[in-house]
Parts: sequence; structure tokens; C-alpha cells
Amino acid sequence: MPLLYILVLGLLLSHTSRRCSSAPASDTLTEDQVLAVGDKLVLTNGKFALGFFQPAASTVSKSQNSTGSSWYLGIWFNKIPVFTVVWVANREEPIPHPNINSAKLKFSSDGDLVIVTNRSDAVTESLVWSTHIVNRTQVSSINTTTSSAGVLLNRGNLALLTNSKVMLWQSFDYPTDIALSGAKLGWNKVTGFSRKFISKKSLIDMGLGSYSLELDTSGVAVLKRRNNPSVVYWHWASSKTSSMSVIPTLKTIIDLDPRTKGLMNPKYFDNDQEQYYMYTSPEESSSSLFVSLDISGQVKLNVWSHADQSWQTICAEPADACTPAATCGPFTVCNGNAQPSCDCMESFSQKSPQDWEFEDRTGGCIRNTPLHCSTSGNNKNMTSSTDIFHPISQVALPYNPQSIDVATTQSKCEEACLSSCSCTAYSYNNSRCSVWHGELFSVNLNDGIDNNSKDALYLRLAAAAKFEKKKNQTNIRVVTAASIISFGLLVLMLLALIWRNKFKPLYNNQGSGGGIMAFRYTDLVRATKNFSEKLGGGGFGSVYKGVLSDSTSIAVKRLDGARQGEKQFRAEVSSVGLIQHINIVKLIGFCCEGDHRLLVYEHMLNGSLDGHLFESNAAAVLDWNTRYQIALGVAKGLSYLHESCHKCIIHCDIKPGNILVDASFVPKIADFGLAAFVGRDFSRAMTTFRGTAGYLAPEWLSGVAITPKIDVYGFGMVLLEIISGRRNSSLETPYNTRSSSTRYQNADYFPVQAISKLHGGDVKSLVDPQLHGDFNLEEAERVCKVACWCIQDNEFDRPTMCEVVRVLEGLQEINMPPMLRLLAALTEQFSVVTSV
Repeated sequence: MPLLYILVLGLLLSHTSRRCSSAPASDTLTEDQVLAVGDKLVLTNGKFALGFFQPAASTVSKSQNSTGSSWYLGIWFNKIPVFTVVWVANREEPIPHPNINSAKLKFSSDGDLVIVTNRSDAVTESLVWSTHIVNRTQVSSINTTTSSAGVLLNRGNLALLTNSKVMLWQSFDYPTDIALSGAKLGWNKVTGFSRKFISKKSLIDMGLGSYSLELDTSGVAVLKRRNNPSVVYWHWASSKTSSMSVIPTLKTIIDLDPRTKGLMNPKYFDNDQEQYYMYTSPEESSSSLFVSLDISGQVKLNVWSHADQSWQTICAEPADACTPAATCGPFTVCNGNAQPSCDCMESFSQKSPQDWEFEDRTGGCIRNTPLHCSTSGNNKNMTSSTDIFHPISQVALPYNPQSIDVATTQSKCEEACLSSCSCTAYSYNNSRCSVWHGELFSVNLNDGIDNNSKDALYLRLAAAAKFEKKKNQTNIRVVTAASIISFGLLVLMLLALIWRNKFKPLYNNQGSGGGIMAFRYTDLVRATKNFSEKLGGGGFGSVYKGVLSDSTSIAVKRLDGARQGEKQFRAEVSSVGLIQHINIVKLIGFCCEGDHRLLVYEHMLNGSLDGHLFESNAAAVLDWNTRYQIALGVAKGLSYLHESCHKCIIHCDIKPGNILVDASFVPKIADFGLAAFVGRDFSRAMTTFRGTAGYLAPEWLSGVAITPKIDVYGFGMVLLEIISGRRNSSLETPYNTRSSSTRYQNADYFPVQAISKLHGGDVKSLVDPQLHGDFNLEEAERVCKVACWCIQDNEFDRPTMCEVVRVLEGLQEINMPPMLRLLAALTEQFSVVTSV
């Protein structure tokens, strides 16, 4: 029996041991659980996770040091592929790598959440971090049997809750450098407790950095440099009235950008208890954006780009990267228009290049050559120096100058600086002498200052630095001369190569290489039989059929007009030349001789889509499945142009005539004569309304910056024509000679019927009667909904082409589109006319 008791007791003890050390399996850590390295709490929807981590930048550190190998407990975006931390517990107490295996998050005996470690030579646990819950006596008086749990809440907030759901502590009260949806920036008027954001030191050091964002007692949000000297360099609003008026302006700015529209709702609160700013976001978008206080001292709004798989900075305050005080450190020059913006002054070098690599520039720069200055042994007020001064023009002067009133000339001002070994720079302007002692901060380039302005900073350097500079300049001249000679030889070799190949046909046996070929004009004349077989005409020229010497069928587009042709020629070659996509026509080569501008494409056996939809002599009516696959293919091609190319390409002229179909009726987008490279900030404005009537979006008339949504509009119009097998309107007048509402003033305008029938549940009557009812009604309704969303008046209401592809593939549901305001008015007008 004693043996049996021992076995039972052993089993109980082993069970208890496993239970007490068990890792959490959800978003909650209970009092009998421990979170160790490798474990994590994960929000039920998977958006956020909490656990131990190393800063992502430390994995690429070239020289691992104690900072780079430190560990922290924090919360991060769990579904974003770029590791992004939003909160850190032990900012000032990182866990060294040797101790990380013993680190754990658990509950202490008095109910605090704590991080503890064990050193290899220690038996007892060492406290790293604690929640330090206050007013525990009051909590205990509520329920003497209260137990606690650490819960990761929906918006990335770690909370310490009792079993009666009383919140004892939350991470939102102790933010780091990132503000999430629902977090407050402000203070409690009763207790004086302040919630403020403090930047981190570097990409690998989560400690308290140089800058803070906080709300003072007057309701002003201020950005401060925390280190000596403490400087307020930016503020937002100056009273309760102005604070409240800022919010509507903020909402307008946010809603004007398609990347942030509907994702943020900024708010301001001021009552007897609290005063604070915050923002809220829809639950589904809470893991796609955040506000951060950058290492450099700027507040930034960041949004996740699925297309680029990276965070994009939408806006920053202050806008100039050089505005934050001492953002580049001592003895640096900041240029907000350069990248990177910080650089060392003349004859200075980075104090710690590794710190600069991780964006910690607090150490700034140090002298390459020490100053030569000494005091007289008999008279300490007398100094001897051989130092010189180097002028730095076009800069805003450093702060904290010392005025020397007795120095009435520039030479005397220079002497005054030389007379003190601690003086590092002087400036003489408007008969005023200013000198600086010690380190120089916030020397920023100022483009508004003339190059010859006397308002310059004279930097003190050792005389030896001047000779070192001359030596370096001599070396540079030698290298430059050698480079010029080498470049000249290379140019001569290229010219010889071009001359040798001048009389060779450039298209023979090169079609399989995948590159763009240069054709001679005479070769294309021969290939097209002197342009005898015309396939059609585009906006900037005619297209002819041709055959290369290797029997490859080609379509040659000859641009009309030398000036206009060259511009469109360059646009089309640059935009289509490097694109490889099944739904985009392949550019084989080009010709550029004198005034001749020709583009050589692969030939599409079945021509353009408009011939199959609208021409009565079409060989056969396109069946519904073919139409649907054409719509999906064009959507994929546009999605590729908008979101997968290095730069966003906007086609600008989507219509059936610019959609070609091959022998298998695979659609290919063609005719890029109007295509525009706009990058991904969509900041380029086009004010020329050129294109095709009936397919141009309304915003073209206003001259605002173009976005991919103009292609979305054109695609929506094409979808309606694919459904009906007829043109949307018989209007053929050029777009720039009629108002945007003229094309609606026709009762036969198909989009008016389409959106009305869609709302009335009668999509069947919209489908091409030549199909004789042989179509998929569910797909037809889906296409009609997509089309009506694509042609919304407001571009921000239109979907992206990526979303369109998902809907057409049946991977995403779509709601009933609203009636367009203009169409609604015209539909009502038509109804009145009909009834009369």
C-alpha cells in the first residue's frame, strides 16, 4: 500500500507540474500558465500576436553585439509578412541572449504579470518587468477570490482582467512608439496620468529614444526632443476650439486618399475626466495601418500595401524631415530633399557607422583631424591656434548661439571664436557676431538662401584637414580622368559595333530571345508588302499585317505625324516593351528611322473584340462562356498593369477596339499610345482629354491627378457591351467637345437601362438576344454588378482591378451597387417622358 500511495502521489505531482508550466494555446494567459520563448498568445482572428522576439533588423546585423542579440516581450502584426512590432513591455530592460532560454511571462504571487529570468549561476528568479498594478486593495475588496488573466484584445491591446471582467491594467496605457486604433494620446485630469508616445532608439534597440509625442495640459499635441537640450519643435492645435476644428480637416485629408479612405476616424475628447486624441478603424482594417513616432522624430501614417508587400508612408508631420530638433545628431547637415537626409559636415565622419545603419544618429559625426588649440602657460586667457574656418552656405544656423557684441567686423568675430578652444563655429550677419561652443545641432540646408549670402556658418577645422582635402581632390582628379578616357573608348567601340551591324537585318532569327528587336524601315516595308494589307486603325496610326523571314506573323503599327508619333512611340515602347503577361499583347520590336515610327506586335488571328461584338458580318456570335473568360482575362491584364509592374501603368484608353483576341479567343490588351507611368503615389495630372467617347471617366474633365480608376471606369463600360452585344451609345462625338452629361441624354444609353434593370431584378433582358437565353444568369448578374460599381461617378467608390478579378473568379462577394446620381436623375426624367 505505501508503494501504491507513492505512485499515485507521483502521478498527481507530475500532473500538477505539467499544468503549472503549460503554455497558453489561445489569446489568454491564466494564472496557472507560463509563456516561454517560442510560445505566443494569438488573437482569435489572428491579427495580432504576443511573445518574445528579437528586433527584425538584428538578424541582418553585420557584427552581433549585446544590443543586437537582445530579446523583448511584445505584440506584433501576426498576418503581415514584414515583422512589425506595435508594443514592447521591457523597453529599457532587454533580455541578454544567454538568459533568453529561462525567460518567461507569468503571474507573480501578488497577481502582477511579470517577466522573469534565471541566470545560469542563480537559483532564484530575477525580475525583468512587471505590470505594477496599483490600488490592489480596492480590487481585492470587490471579490476576495478574484483571479486574473492576461488577455490579448481585438485591437492589439494586452489587458489584465479579473474573472469579473474588471480591467486592472492595459498596454494601451503604456504605449511605445506606435498608436493603434483605440489607443489614447492625452492625460487624465483627475490623476494626472499621461499617455504619450516615445520613439525607439534604433531598429534594433527598443529603448526610449530621443523624441516624444504628448498632450500638454492646455490641449496642445506637441513633439519634443527629450534629450538635452529639450526642444518643442512641432505642435498641433492651441486650444480646445482649434483642437475640435482640426478633426474635420483631418477626416477630409484621410478620405481624399484612396489608400486611407474609410480606414481612419480621428476623434478629440475633452471632458471633466480626460482630454485626449484617438482614432478608430473598422475591425477588418485594424491590422492594415498604424500611426508611428519615427526614430527621426516624425509622426507617420503607415498603410500596408498588398501589391508591394510593404508598408507605405501616406503622410508625415512635420513634413520636412529636417524639422525635428537634432534629428541627424551633432556636426551633421540635414537636407530634407535628399535620401538619406543626413550627412556629416566637412572633414567629419560618422561616429558609429553601425548605429547609422540602424537609423540611430544620436552620436552624429566626429572630427577626422583634431583641432590645434592651446592655452598659454603664463596666461590661461591667451590661446594659440592654427585652425581655419570652412564656410557652409545655404543653411539654417544651429540653435543656442552666443552673441559677441564687441566683435563689430567679421574678422573680429573670427578672432573671438579662435580665442576660445571650445568654440566650434561662428556666423557674422547684419553686423551681428554669433559663436557656438561644443557640438553643433540642427544645421539644415535652406534652399531659400542665396549661394552668395553672407548668412553662412563658418565651421572650425584643423589646418591639416585642408591639406588632406587637397590630397583627396588630387586623387579624385586622377580617377575622373581615367574614367573619362575609358568611357571614350567604350563609346568608340559601340559606334563601331553599330556601324558594322547597320546593313544587317535585325529581325532574323531573334524572335525567340524574348527581347525587343530594332527593325530597319526597309525590312518592315518588305515584310508588309509595302503596307498593302491594312488590319485597322488606332488613335495614332494604322495597323498592317506582315510576315517576317522566319514566317512569324506580325502586326505593324505605323504612327502618323512625326511629332505626335514620336511621343506616343516612346510611351508605347517604354510601357509595353518589358511586360510579359498572357493578357497583354506582346511587343516584338520597333523601328525608329528619321520620321518613321513603327511598332511590331504579335499578330492576333481573331482581331479586336469590337468586331466580334458589334459587326453584323462577324463569323459567329461569341457564346457566354467565351465572353465571361474575355472579361476575366482583361481584368487580370489590367490588374497586372496597375499592381504588379515596377511602376503603375495606366492604359487610359480601355475599349473593345483595344482588346485583341488570339486563335483561342484569349484576350490581350493592346494600343498603349496613351499609357502613363505614374508610380504608386498617383500624383501626376493629365489635362489632355484624349481617348474614346463613352469610355472616359468623369474626372478627366476636372484635370485632377489620374489614378488607375480611369481604367476601371473604361473596363466597366466594356463589361456592359460584352453583356449586351451592342455599343453603350451611338454618340461618336469626340469627348472634349461635349459635356459629360451629353452622352446620357439619349434614352437608348445602355448604362441607364443596365443599372435600372439590375435594381429591378431583370438582368435577363440585358443579355445579348443573339445568345437566345443560353447563358449563366448568376454570372450575368455578377458581371452587371461589377460593371455598375466600375462606372460610379466618384472614383473612390470604384473597386480596384484586383478586387474585380476576385469577384469574377467567385472568390469575393459583391453588394448591389448604388444608383449613380446622374443616371438616377436621368432615369427619373425618362420615366416622366415615357408616361407623358
